[in-house]
Amino acid sequence: MTKTSSRLLWAQVACLGLWPVALLAGAPDRETNLQACRRGRISCDRSLLTLSELTVVARADHARNVADCRKSLAACDLSKLSREEATALAVAEHDRNLSNCTDGIGACEPSHLTLAEARDVAAAGRRRQVADCRDGIGPCDDSGLTGAERADVAAGARQRMVSDCREGVGQCDHATLTRVEAREVELGERRRNLTDCIDGGDACDRSKLGQQEAIEADVAARARNMDECRGGRDGCDHSILSPSEAAWLAEAERLRNYTACVKGRGYCDRSRLTPREAAATPVRSGAASSVGSQP
Repeated sequence: MTKTSSRLLWAQVACLGLWPVALLAGAPDRETNLQACRRGRISCDRSLLTLSELTVVARADHARNVADCRKSLAACDLSKLSREEATALAVAEHDRNLSNCTDGIGACEPSHLTLAEARDVAAAGRRRQVADCRDGIGPCDDSGLTGAERADVAAGARQRMVSDCREGVGQCDHATLTRVEAREVELGERRRNLTDCIDGGDACDRSKLGQQEAIEADVAARARNMDECRGGRDGCDHSILSPSEAAWLAEAERLRNYTACVKGRGYCDRSRLTPREAAATPVRSGAASSVGSQP
């Protein structure tokens, strides 16, 4: 036997020896396959399952079908339900239909209701109609309402109108307000105006403020302005600062400028340093320093 033939023979033997390993490597993991079968995945290979595993998978398939039927999914197969499961499903579907019809939400099939349930659903629908009319929800057809129901709806409409007047929203008919209601509306308007003035709102009308209210609005305005100045924002109006506020801000700015010059971070204006501060502060170059103070 030549050396070449010997090498070929040993190569073939080696390949045959590795063949079972290759098959084993290509086979799916047993536990992974079992889980895929239990979950109904297409990667499931039932031919690899043992008898006990097939039983487990069959139970999982059945439980999944029961769940699909409860959810009214297309995958539901009613023929695979037991008598008890089919009865429980029918009860659940009846209760769900009754709930939908009663609440006016979701699909409702009136033909599946009993006579007593249909009467209850009709009564619930009428109560919803009256409540919607009273609360101004959607269009209201009061042609079929009783006199008491119309009075209830009218009272609800008036309460909404007075509330709108008091809160300054919607349409307010001041001419129809009673003296008590008009007083409530006036107080509501005054509170809203005071809030606008305190918050700095554009709707503030200072001519409608009382003496104490004007003081409160001024205090709030000064506090807002001081906050703007303290933060270095463009809303700061230095002209309305009190002497003590101006002095506090000047000292805060002096310390900020000195710190910026010492640390070399932030805007530094060396011309505002005292001689002692300037002597103790190194001269730095850069865009953050004052142009006039560049070496």
